[in-house]
Amino acid sequence: MAYQASKIELSYQFARILPSSDPIEKEYQDFRKLFGEDGSVMVIGWQDPQMFEIDKFRDWCKLSQKIKESEGIKNVLSLASVYRVVRNDSLNQFDFEPVIKQIPSTQTEADSLKKEIANLPIYEGLVLNSKTNATLIVVTFNDKELNSKRRLTIVSDIEAMAEEFAVKYDTDLHYSGMPYIRTVNMKKISGEMQLFMVLAVFVTLLILWAFFRSLRLTLLSIVVVLIGVVFAVGTLHLFGYKITALTGLIPPLLIVIGVPNCVFLINKYQAELLSHQNKDRALMEMIRQIGLSTFLANMTTAIGFGVFYFTNSILLVEFGVVAAISVMVTYVLCLLLLPITLHYMSVPKARHLKHLEGKWAAGFLRKIDYLVHNRRKEIYISMVLLIIISAFGMTKIRTIGYVVDDLPKKDVVYTDLRFFEKNFNGVLPFEVMINTNQPNGIFADQAKALYKIKALQTEMAKFPEFSKPVSVVEASRFLYQAYRGGDAKYYALPGVIELNKLTNYVQGKQGAAKQLNAFLNEDKSVTRVSFQMADVGSERIKELMQQIRPKVDSIFSPKEYKVSLTGHSLVFLKSNDYLLSNLYESLLIAILLIAIVGMVLFRSIPIILLSKLPCLIPLALTAGIMGYFGIYFKPTTILIFSITFGIASDGTVYFLTRYRQELYERGLNPSQAVTQSIYGTGLSMIYTAVILFCGFSIFSASSFGGTAAMGVMVSITLLVAMCTNLILLPALLLSIAKRQGKNVIPD
Repeated sequence: MAYQASKIELSYQFARILPSSDPIEKEYQDFRKLFGEDGSVMVIGWQDPQMFEIDKFRDWCKLSQKIKESEGIKNVLSLASVYRVVRNDSLNQFDFEPVIKQIPSTQTEADSLKKEIANLPIYEGLVLNSKTNATLIVVTFNDKELNSKRRLTIVSDIEAMAEEFAVKYDTDLHYSGMPYIRTVNMKKISGEMQLFMVLAVFVTLLILWAFFRSLRLTLLSIVVVLIGVVFAVGTLHLFGYKITALTGLIPPLLIVIGVPNCVFLINKYQAELLSHQNKDRALMEMIRQIGLSTFLANMTTAIGFGVFYFTNSILLVEFGVVAAISVMVTYVLCLLLLPITLHYMSVPKARHLKHLEGKWAAGFLRKIDYLVHNRRKEIYISMVLLIIISAFGMTKIRTIGYVVDDLPKKDVVYTDLRFFEKNFNGVLPFEVMINTNQPNGIFADQAKALYKIKALQTEMAKFPEFSKPVSVVEASRFLYQAYRGGDAKYYALPGVIELNKLTNYVQGKQGAAKQLNAFLNEDKSVTRVSFQMADVGSERIKELMQQIRPKVDSIFSPKEYKVSLTGHSLVFLKSNDYLLSNLYESLLIAILLIAIVGMVLFRSIPIILLSKLPCLIPLALTAGIMGYFGIYFKPTTILIFSITFGIASDGTVYFLTRYRQELYERGLNPSQAVTQSIYGTGLSMIYTAVILFCGFSIFSASSFGGTAAMGVMVSITLLVAMCTNLILLPALLLSIAKRQGKNVIPD
C-alpha cells in the first residue's frame, strides 16, 4: 500500500461536482465538444495613465511577445498583438495585419500607435479600458497543458516574467482567469494537505501524551493510525483517483477519527488491568466488550462518509467511498495491531493508570449521573430552548457560493479579481451557444440569426455584470469597418444588402474566413457568444438567469433555435444548489442506515428514534450558528452535516452498547445500567471529544474560508454531541424505561 501511495498524484482537472446526467452539465459538455475548453484564459492587468510612454510601452510589448513564445501557450492578445483588417480587392478577401509590426523606438511612434488602436473599437473593453487607463494581456493556454502539471510551471513562469516588468517600473500587476485561480488553489491545497498532516499528528500526540502519560502508548496509537493513512492514500491510487480539494482532507481526517478507536481500546485494557492485573484476560475483555461497540461506531462514521456515493457527483463519490473504506480499514488495523502489540509490551506501571481515577473526571461524571436521574425535566426544557434558538438561526442561512469566496478578502487572488471586475466587468467565462438546427443557419434567411444575436447582445449590455462579448457579430462589425475604409464610425453590423457584399470577401478558409470560423461549428449551424462575467455569486446568477432566459426566448423562438446558457462560471455556481439538495438526501440516507445499525442493539422503536436526537440536536445548533454568523452553505460547509452526524452517532453507539450489556448481560435495572454506562464510557467519550475537537480545529488554520469554517463548526458540533450523548441520551433511556413501567430510582 505504501508503494501504491507513493504513486499518488495531484488532480489538475477542473473538479466536476454536477453529475454527467445533469442538464446544465450536459449543455456544458456539448459546448466543450464543439468549441473546446472555455476556462483556458489567464489575464494580466495593468493600470497606468502613462502606459503609452515609450519605455513602458516597449517593455509591455516585449513582455507580451515573451509570454507568447513560452511553451504551452496557444495565443496572446494584448496592445502589442492587436490586428487591423485590410480590404484586399485584388484577391477579394480581407487580410489581417498586425498593428505593431515592430516595437516602436520613439515616443512619436508610440503616440501614433495609440491613436490607431483607439480607432479600433473592437478592442475597447477587451484589452483596453481607455476611461480607466487599464489594459490586459490575455493568455490562452493549450488544452493539453491546461489540465496537466505543466500548468503550474507555465503560470509561475508567466508571473516571474511579469514581475520583472512590475519591479522595473514600480507598478502593480494583477492576475486572474480560471487557469491562474485553479493553479493558486492547487498550490494552496497541496501545501495545506502537508500542514494538516503535521498538525494532526502533533495535536493528537500532545493530547494522547496528556491522557496516557506513556510515550509507548502514544507512539503506538499514532503509528497504527498512520498505517491506516498509508492504506487510505494507497486506496486512492488503486481506484485511479487523484488528490483533490476533498480527497486531500482524508489523511488528516483519518488521524483525527482513527485515534479515538485507540483511546477506547486502551482505556478498557487499562481499566481491566486496574481491576485484576491479568494482561491476557484484560486483552480478551477489551476485544470482547469494545470490539463490537467500536465496530458499530466506525460503521456509523463510515456511513456518514459513504452516503456521498449516492450524490452521483464524481468529486463527492471519490471522497465518500475512499473515506468510508479507510475508516473501516483503520478500525480493523486498530483491532488487530493494538492487542498484538500490547500483548508483547510490559504491563503498564501504576502511574500510567492514574488517569483512570482522575478526580475531575469522576466529579464530572457524578454530576451527570445526578442530573439524568433527578433533573430530567430541566434537561428537556434546556434542549427544547436550544432547538428553538437553533431553528431561528437556521432561517437566516443563505445558500450562496462564489468562485473565490473561500479565500480571505485580503488575498491577492480576491483583490485582483475585483480589479478586473471594476475595469473589465470580470474574467469568469459565460457562454451563449446558439443552434439554428440547419446547415449554414447562422447566415441563412438573409442572416436572420445574426441580427438576433445583435439584439441579444444589446439586451445583455444592460447587465453590468457582463463584459463586452466576443462573437460573430463583433467580427462582422470589425470587417465592415475595414470594408468601409477603416473609420471607427463604421464599426457596426450592416444592413442585409451591405452584409451580402461583405460575405463575398469571407469565402474560403483563409484570412477573415478563418477568424470567423473560430465562432462557428463546421457546418455553420451553431455559433457561440462569449462573455466574461463578474463573480456575482450563486444567488445573483439565479436572478440573472431568470431575467435573461425570457429575453433569449423572445429573441430566439424555442421552436426554431436551441439556445444554451452555459460556461464554466454558470456550472460552478449551479453546483452549490446541487450540493444543497444532496445534503438532504445524504443526511436522510445516513439517518436511515444508522437507524438500521441501531436495530442490531435494540429492537425498540422508541429507543431507536429518540437515540437520534442526541446526534441531530448538535447539527441543528451548528446550522443555527451558521445562520447567526452569516456562514453560507457552500461545498465545504455542506459536508459538515453528513460527516458529523456519522461521527456524533459514535458516542450514541458506545453508550447504547454499554447500556445493553449492563441491562441484559449483567441483569441490572435501567437506573443502574445508565449509571454504570455513564461511568463506563464517560471517560473515553470525554477523551474522544477532546481529541476530535482539537483535531478538527486544525482545519481552522486553512486559508480557505470554507475549510476553516468546516473545522470550527465540526469541532463545536462534536463537543455538543458529547454533551447530548452523555446527558440527554441517558435521560431519554430512563424516561422510556419509566414509561414502560421499569424500575427507575433517583440517586
